[in-house]
Amino acid sequence: IQEGWLLLVLPLLLLSGRAGALVKGLYCGSHNCYDVLGVSRKAGKAEIARAYRQLARRHHPDLVRRAGGESLESAQETFLLVATAYEVLKDEETRKDYDYMLDHPEEYYSHYYHYYSRRLAPKVDVRIVIIVTVCAISVFQFFSWWSSYNEAINYLATVPKYRIQAIEIAKQQGLLNKAKEKGKNRRSKEEIREEEENIIKNIIKSKIDIKGGYQKPKVGDILLFKIILAPYHLCAYVVWYCRWIYHFNIKGQKYGEEERLYLIRKYMKMSESQFDSLEDHQKETFLKRKLWIKENYEVYKQEQEEELKKKMANDSRWKRYRRWMKNEGPGRLTFVDD
Repeated sequence: IQEGWLLLVLPLLLLSGRAGALVKGLYCGSHNCYDVLGVSRKAGKAEIARAYRQLARRHHPDLVRRAGGESLESAQETFLLVATAYEVLKDEETRKDYDYMLDHPEEYYSHYYHYYSRRLAPKVDVRIVIIVTVCAISVFQFFSWWSSYNEAINYLATVPKYRIQAIEIAKQQGLLNKAKEKGKNRRSKEEIREEEENIIKNIIKSKIDIKGGYQKPKVGDILLFKIILAPYHLCAYVVWYCRWIYHFNIKGQKYGEEERLYLIRKYMKMSESQFDSLEDHQKETFLKRKLWIKENYEVYKQEQEEELKKKMANDSRWKRYRRWMKNEGPGRLTFVDD
């Protein structure tokens, strides 16, 4: 009796487990995608595509409307189901997830995760998006730097000190005389003035060394090349740091001028471009005062803070501001009687 009962119940358990694998809202819902297309689980891509084309022609809403017979609503539902089954089975990764769901119906939440992770995943390769974004930022960065550099040159061309020097150099090289040629090449005063201005700006570009935020842009400074050269710079830094430890910490050698300026810049918490923009006499003062020694730098820093406090105390604008803060500032409530 028990054996007969098991033979009767076992097929029901298998059918219930098979039905439990088909989750409503996932893939083909309560329908088996293979049964929808009428193919077996061993069917290849060509067989699946052929079955889809046949069913799509048979249940396409436009064809059903012309031929009659099947209702339009039923044809639309069937056509949508057939299209969904084809989308699931034509992709190898999605088909693999679907087969796993059929074979492991008990992993209910895992099936939901795999299904929606694939549906919500970006269609475009993330690496391509990152590369395009970095390139766009690099192009914008480069042209922005060029704009800042040209603004600096245009400003320097209006400063008498640099303009007079540039005009003298242009006269010595005979560039301004070429701009005033007569005869067939004679031009209007506006064209001559514009050409002379360009000559002056070009001389300023070639003679002056702008550092800091307005320096001449270099291709190696943009983001794209920094990322490409990051491994090289990292290796160079490791080598440099090991040499520093070996020469100055282990062997006890004295610092050279370059190493001393590096330590001073480190104590001042300035970037390389900021430190390079300082005047040469300022760097000489730092070296004379031996600011690469921590104790000397602390004394220098204290002096600078005291000097700044004195300047602010003697500044008339700062005095007016303190007086305003004391009498009429945001911390004081007053009533004005008109």
